[in-house]
Amino acid sequence: MNNFLFVAAENDALEKCKAGGMGDVVRDVPREIANRGDKVHVVVPSYSRLHQDGVLLSTLKFELRDTVYFAELYEVTPKKEFENLKHYVIHHPEIEAGEIGHIYHDDPEEPFYTDFLKFTIFCAAVAEAMKKNAFGELNIVHMHDWHSSLLLFIKEYIPTYKSLQQYRYVYSIHNLAIQGIRPFENNYASIQNWFPTVSYEAGRLMDYRYNDCINLMAVGIRLADAVHTVSPSYKIDVLLPSRPPEFIGGEGLEDDLKKADDENRLFGILNGSNYKNIRAAEKGLLYRNTVSALFKWLQDEDKKYKSDFLAHTGEKVMEYVKGNRPKFIASSVARLTEQKFYFVKRSPEAFVEILKKLEEIDGIFMLLGTGAPDYEETFRELSYEHKNFIFTNGQSEDLIDSIYLESDLYFMPSLFEPCGISQMLAMRNGNPCLVHNTGGLKDTVSHLETGFSFDGETYDDKIRNMVEVFGLAIDIYANDKPQWQKIQKNAKAMRFTWQKSVDEYYERLYQMND
Repeated sequence: MNNFLFVAAENDALEKCKAGGMGDVVRDVPREIANRGDKVHVVVPSYSRLHQDGVLLSTLKFELRDTVYFAELYEVTPKKEFENLKHYVIHHPEIEAGEIGHIYHDDPEEPFYTDFLKFTIFCAAVAEAMKKNAFGELNIVHMHDWHSSLLLFIKEYIPTYKSLQQYRYVYSIHNLAIQGIRPFENNYASIQNWFPTVSYEAGRLMDYRYNDCINLMAVGIRLADAVHTVSPSYKIDVLLPSRPPEFIGGEGLEDDLKKADDENRLFGILNGSNYKNIRAAEKGLLYRNTVSALFKWLQDEDKKYKSDFLAHTGEKVMEYVKGNRPKFIASSVARLTEQKFYFVKRSPEAFVEILKKLEEIDGIFMLLGTGAPDYEETFRELSYEHKNFIFTNGQSEDLIDSIYLESDLYFMPSLFEPCGISQMLAMRNGNPCLVHNTGGLKDTVSHLETGFSFDGETYDDKIRNMVEVFGLAIDIYANDKPQWQKIQKNAKAMRFTWQKSVDEYYERLYQMND
């Protein structure tokens, strides 16, 4: 029996421990491994809340900033219990919840300042727990994004943790653009301040653009035994330099990724999706669930400044509640960020063209999400101006399930997409997707076979093609029902299973036979 440790910032197997797609992966991959009879331990920060109903297993003593730190390791109860699978959180008062998903902090003036502090404490505590065999004798340590890569720094450069070098370390990249760059010294949130007595090789850790800074995404890529991108096409993309906005590739780390590839350490394996034991939604509740979510948000103190807009949205939706239903629903569910909606933010007139095309067939566009304030503001303005654009500016699991279930076309114009889960969830319900032909979207959606895709050599080409392909989808829906139904059927038949993905994990990332 093999013994795995997953180290991450998010884990959707726990209540309220997800901000993005990483949480899904850290929930699902351990379950698949456990189903094979191997043991898995998953550890994330407590964020000063997730430990409260847990069982204290150990008090961990370690040194940071020339100071003795004490953190607590708790075993916690997941949403669903699985044999061979245990979940843990690390509690320390300085590991606080942030404003993004109650996990990450947003520090616009000094990026990663607060998150560096809490993930440093987290990684140091995990290293101490590993040293104490809190998770038993391990075979594989699987880390996710920059938040966990300091574990590699600790085992590499701190003699006290030399015993950690015996394990195989796998590093998954979920979002290469977020790199965790902090100064080496002369700052409270710096390597020198938190590890004052540690001798390290700055050249092996530094950011290429800011030579006085450590790049923690680069540390993961450079020091792990295996590096993993979450789709095969994204692996190809990241080996090339970025040319924004036409192309998003290696984000300054393409040389490191090429080196990893040359050393046979870089692997592109598509994420999976669940096809059984899924949270089932009931058909016909879309508008009721929209109104219910709006009333709930109107009662939230932190939504008071949006109350006029939420009421405006409710007024629009009431027409559909009363029975005057639209004939076609296009939808998107996503964080409102540059990655997901750059094309709309830069070219809102293109989105207006899409709304006009929907209007011709009595169609609406439903968008659910929260995110960057300027993106939220753009979509609120568009919703005020266009009757057939319903923007629900919040988060609701019931409403999300209803949108996936009752949409006719799912729209995902991501500037780049390491893998993407939304298109898989939509296709699972038999909803064709219209996507930008990039990264994991390229690996999952085939134009005019399982959905629709757009691309182009220049930004202007992409925008023009996005609108044209949306028009093509509407035309097929309205005028060629047999082809539309065939695309629906093909989309629903696609299977991106975790079983297949984890087969590849065992062979390529973990280098062990199942």
